[in-house]
Amino acid sequence: MSHKNKEFGISSWAVDNRVTVYILTLLIVITGVIAYVTMPREDFPEIIENKVYISSVFPGNSAEDVEKLIIKPLEKEVKNISGVEKITSNSFQDYGMIIVEFADNVTIEDAKTKIKDKVDVIKADTDWPNLDNGSKVEPSVFELNISEEVPILNINLKGNYTTQQLKKYGELLQDDIEEIKEVKKVDILGVDDKEVEIAVDIFKMTAAQVSFDEIQNAVKYENMTLSGGNLISQGSRNNIRIVGEIKDPKELENIIVKSFGGTVYLKDIAVVSFKEKEKTTYAREKGQEVVMLNVKKRSNQNMISAIEQVKEKLEKAKESYLPSNLTIELSNDQSSRVEHQVDELSNHIIFGIVLVMIVLMFTMGLRNSLFVGAAIPLSMLMAFTILSAFGLTLNTMVLFGLVMGLGMLVDDGIVVVDNVFANMQKGMDRVSASKIGIGEIAWPVISSTATTLMAFLPFALWPGTMGKFMKYFPITLTVTLTASLFVAMVVNAAMTGGSMDTEDRNVSNKSAKLYTIIFSVVGIVFVFLGHLTDSTFAKAIGHLAIISLGLMWLYKIKLYQWTQDFQYNFFPKMENKYKNFLAKLLTGKRAWLALGTIIGMLFFSFILLGIFPRKVLFFPDNIPNQVITYIEYPQGTDIAKTNKATLFVEKQVIEILNKYVDPKTNKNYLAESIVSQVGVGAGNPNVDAGSASETPYKGKVTVNFSEYKFRRGVNTTEVLDEIRAKVKGIAGATVTVEKDANGPPAGYPISVQLTGTDYQEMLVEADKMIAYLNAKNIPGIERLSVDVNKESPELEVKVDRVSAGSLGVSTGQLGFNLRRSVYGQEISTYKEGDDDYNITMRMQDDQRKNEDVLFNQSITFRNQNNGQMMQVPISAVSQTNKTTTYNQIKRKNQKRIMTVYSNVLTGYNGDEITKQIESELKSYKFPKTVSYSFSGVQEEQGKNQSFLMYALFLALAGITIIIVLQFNSVSKTMVILFTVLLSFSGVFYGYVIANMDFVILMTMMGIISLAGIVVKNGIVLMDFFVLLLDKKVAENNLKSHDDLSLEEIKDIIIESGKNRLRPVLLTALTAILGLIPLAIGLNFDFFSLITEFNPHLYMGGDNVIFWGPLAWTIIFGLTYATVLTLVMVPVMFYLVKRVKYWLRDRRNARQANAV
Repeated sequence: MSHKNKEFGISSWAVDNRVTVYILTLLIVITGVIAYVTMPREDFPEIIENKVYISSVFPGNSAEDVEKLIIKPLEKEVKNISGVEKITSNSFQDYGMIIVEFADNVTIEDAKTKIKDKVDVIKADTDWPNLDNGSKVEPSVFELNISEEVPILNINLKGNYTTQQLKKYGELLQDDIEEIKEVKKVDILGVDDKEVEIAVDIFKMTAAQVSFDEIQNAVKYENMTLSGGNLISQGSRNNIRIVGEIKDPKELENIIVKSFGGTVYLKDIAVVSFKEKEKTTYAREKGQEVVMLNVKKRSNQNMISAIEQVKEKLEKAKESYLPSNLTIELSNDQSSRVEHQVDELSNHIIFGIVLVMIVLMFTMGLRNSLFVGAAIPLSMLMAFTILSAFGLTLNTMVLFGLVMGLGMLVDDGIVVVDNVFANMQKGMDRVSASKIGIGEIAWPVISSTATTLMAFLPFALWPGTMGKFMKYFPITLTVTLTASLFVAMVVNAAMTGGSMDTEDRNVSNKSAKLYTIIFSVVGIVFVFLGHLTDSTFAKAIGHLAIISLGLMWLYKIKLYQWTQDFQYNFFPKMENKYKNFLAKLLTGKRAWLALGTIIGMLFFSFILLGIFPRKVLFFPDNIPNQVITYIEYPQGTDIAKTNKATLFVEKQVIEILNKYVDPKTNKNYLAESIVSQVGVGAGNPNVDAGSASETPYKGKVTVNFSEYKFRRGVNTTEVLDEIRAKVKGIAGATVTVEKDANGPPAGYPISVQLTGTDYQEMLVEADKMIAYLNAKNIPGIERLSVDVNKESPELEVKVDRVSAGSLGVSTGQLGFNLRRSVYGQEISTYKEGDDDYNITMRMQDDQRKNEDVLFNQSITFRNQNNGQMMQVPISAVSQTNKTTTYNQIKRKNQKRIMTVYSNVLTGYNGDEITKQIESELKSYKFPKTVSYSFSGVQEEQGKNQSFLMYALFLALAGITIIIVLQFNSVSKTMVILFTVLLSFSGVFYGYVIANMDFVILMTMMGIISLAGIVVKNGIVLMDFFVLLLDKKVAENNLKSHDDLSLEEIKDIIIESGKNRLRPVLLTALTAILGLIPLAIGLNFDFFSLITEFNPHLYMGGDNVIFWGPLAWTIIFGLTYATVLTLVMVPVMFYLVKRVKYWLRDRRNARQANAV
């Protein structure tokens, strides 16, 4: 077997063309740095769900009418579209919304086109409803990009001004900010638009025998400017323009609405006013009324850049047109949170690199550790270049993919450098050792990397919203690990071929003096310049020089000796002890005993998990970043009453949070903002998703907490509990307190969905079920509620058709008269500058709120038979009954549904409570027409659990195929796959001992990831067995491994185990150390260390809560599996050979006896 055959082409080329490789490496660094700096940053990836929304506004109609006339016909048309997986709909008063969910293989653009085509078909039907103005109801079809809907910044305007004046300043800022290309739009909240109101006095209008139609026509045809065409006269062409648009709303007063039988001016029967619309919204920040600007960014744009430009615009506005006494406060600044998340994960990466480099330095020496450690920044910079080229943003998922891969990036380099090092110790020259050393382990390294990727790739197939959220994880890891393989095979090959040495050298006295002078001068000069010019960059260079000087002397005096002792004293002793241990183990019955013990430990881990079951969570239970208090009165409650209750809650919340005000700065270090909303914007997204209807009976108070590191150790969960205890007991109102959701929206933790056809029966059943479950006193339930109620007050008007018809009045006439009186009708438009304001006609305020006046008004019209004016009182031809109707009607796949839901109190587990509810409902009898199922978090949990089990199967199948292709052996494949089972056992032991919750999403992802990481060591170990066996067969001129004696095989197993001990331990240790900072939540600010000499160390944070379970899963499994792999793989390989030889000898003996 020649050495030439053992070379790997690309690596040998890299060794021979080192200058080319170094230039290529420099280009990778430059492009990577540029990509990192320019990549847009955001918190979580932008997700466009495969859902198409159809919304329809149908003013003046109840939820039942909207369902019957709008929702059902649309659903019937849409359900037959190919690719539709689910249709859900909500019908509210005046408004309807349908959400059509498509399969992942249908693009969102195709889905929208298909829906629009069906909507056009249904609109063409003759029975499709019309609006007041005669035009057809126009359904809007759109998709929803969550990142474009969530505000990235709130700008609060307040001061000694009216809300309309504040709105004017807000509109000026709105125009300025919307010029920024990264900004999609700016919404103004907390103030209603203005309108021109024609408030009709019904008594004067009736006395003058004027109808609403006459007022409408008079205003409509007087307030217009139109073209009369072109007049050609005496060789010139003149445009005829009739100018009639009003310049001032007061001009409307002098419009003549009736001339027959005496002139009647509009001012004779109505009051014209230019005023704010009826109050539908309130907004306050820490108790003070504000006009709020919500800034929303465009998709795939840099959030941090957008917010920086917004702040620049605000500064310019303050200098130019905004008054000095106008107070501008910023809240909900997402850029600081995103920057913090990015910085935190970046620091995890740096800290991980430091830990990995320390381990490599002690085990491989400083020079060799630099070769291996170079893989981390180079692989990441390559990944940034590739990810940026494909348009990905720098978000939490991408950064965690890098953290996750951190320890694995050096795995290939460790195996490569270690083997080259071993060949040089055998006496080979540097170039030959590099070529042959890499050639020997190239294919096992490639296949082991492929098995790792095989574990992560199934995540890219994850369906639904969660899949869109999680796909960045496998994409990042695939790119990064492939880059690390390139670095190991090409860059490391060039480095080892050019600069590898078997011995480390300490810093000489001459070099130490020179470096001391250089570092000291650079440090002092730049620190002085930095303080003089207040330049952070100059300070950083100076501090970095001082830190480098300290590290150099530490290495010279202590570290060098420690690394030498470790490499040449401690580690060889450890290798010999391991060799002796294997020698003792691979004898007689001990090997079988070891195998039996390990299998017994595997089964015991499953038994232990059964004895001490873990709590099951769908998503990690987060510490609140927001606490939201919802206040809800019965429908029909006036907004003033809701506002009063919201003010009370707001004061209670402010009182609780006042204790966190720092007396030195007079600023609250815990609560960044306390925002109250009443009416518009006060809905609960879990219950009111998609609703555009007004909610004057709802209010909410949102507390936004400061970033974790600024909270001074205060647990916001305790604040949530304190608020929950304090805000109870508002008479007639329901108050619920919630925290922000962690991860993609999945609904309430407790959510029971009822399905049926008769809503009244379902409501009764829901109330009975709530009473039944409440009687069971299941602990942890906050408050069971049903999202549908029949509490919307309604006045039902029944027309006596015979009486009305005999007097010449139709039901439509009567209905339109009442609608115009109460709701009003937009009859024209008033233009003021660039702004358009509706001219709305309705009955004056005191009259339209008086039931007697409203229903005793007369309908004025001209009799078509005799031409005489007629006046018929509404009460003469109709009767009114007070009833109630549904607040909303929900449907799922053409069936009516409603949901009984609740939050979970702090310290309780939603999954356990749901299991208790499920158990109790088994003995509860539902009518045959009503069925129930669990929705919300439980539904999502079921879906994702099914996929994760499928992903585990795919990962194991892919890994098995790769191992079989590598070794072409069933026994070797089974031995390596057994290490995966050992890793699962380690996870179970770890979770039970650490008393951790089983987080379905993160723990399962960790277990699947483990499958790929763990087999890596098994493959490297097994391949070295095979390599040494091949060499032994070649040396002895034998045909196959089976010709070797069992003792020779045993010696080879022991020798190869000793030789592979260092790379196996190192690859596992680096992977574990790379994840340790994230697992324990150790936050270390490298940037502030070099700029301020302050590392800002603290424990915990959002990242550790979110990613900690996944990191611990890998740490537990990998630690346990690595230790046992070093025992298990040699033992099982040896036992397989023993069994094979025993069977062969037995077969030969039989054949001999037969002869």
